Amino acid sequence: MKPIDEVLLSSPYFISLRHDFHAHPELGLNEFRTSRIIAEELTKMGYSVTRNIAKTGLVATLKRGESERSIGIRAEMDALPIKEKSELPYRSKHDGIMHACGHDGHVATLLCAAHALATRKKFDGTVHLIFQPAEENAGGAQLMVQEGLFKDFPCDFVFAMHNDPLLPFGKLAWRYGPIMAAVDSVKVLIKGRGGMKACHISRPIQSLRAPPLLWRCKQLSRAILIHVIQQS
Repeated sequence: MKPIDEVLLSSPYFISLRHDFHAHPELGLNEFRTSRIIAEELTKMGYSVTRNIAKTGLVATLKRGESERSIGIRAEMDALPIKEKSELPYRSKHDGIMHACGHDGHVATLLCAAHALATRKKFDGTVHLIFQPAEENAGGAQLMVQEGLFKDFPCDFVFAMHNDPLLPFGKLAWRYGPIMAAVDSVKVLIKGRGGMKACHISRPIQSLRAPPLLWRCKQLSRAILIHVIQQS
């Protein structure tokens, strides 16, 4: 049986897990239930599981053969402080918290990949499955690294992916070269001086023209680099 066929065969179970994670979202560094279920599932698959890294993070390790090569595959676990308004049967049970960024799907996807790796013997090396807490706001990745993530679980490469609802079903997107994801906030304060064009006493010619400057900032914001991706 081809790997993709094995994945499709087992996918209903992991879809049900995804629905469970979606119904029970947890904010960063509070993913206790999520982390516990992940650890239980991976232990049943035969992985060596190390918990309580950066509070709720965990790493599951599987080794095959004699090769010293090792890779990491990472998924984040946390939800967002957003009220879910859907009527889905598996909608959030926690008011004001929901998996609005798809981390429930990321966790379920990595568990499905873990199952595929555990049932197939045809790889030589070590794989570390990294389940990261607090990706959204509390710097969970940095906390895991500071607590010795890559000293205890060395990886030649680390892979991750993110869902994209705009992609057609069954499609992947990528780009060549390095790429990083980030959400940044920039606060720009523009101070102007008032003026009234109908009255020469207010000297409108001396006013600082804040609106044109604000418009220029808006134009410049459109020049921010956005990486182009390819679909497959």
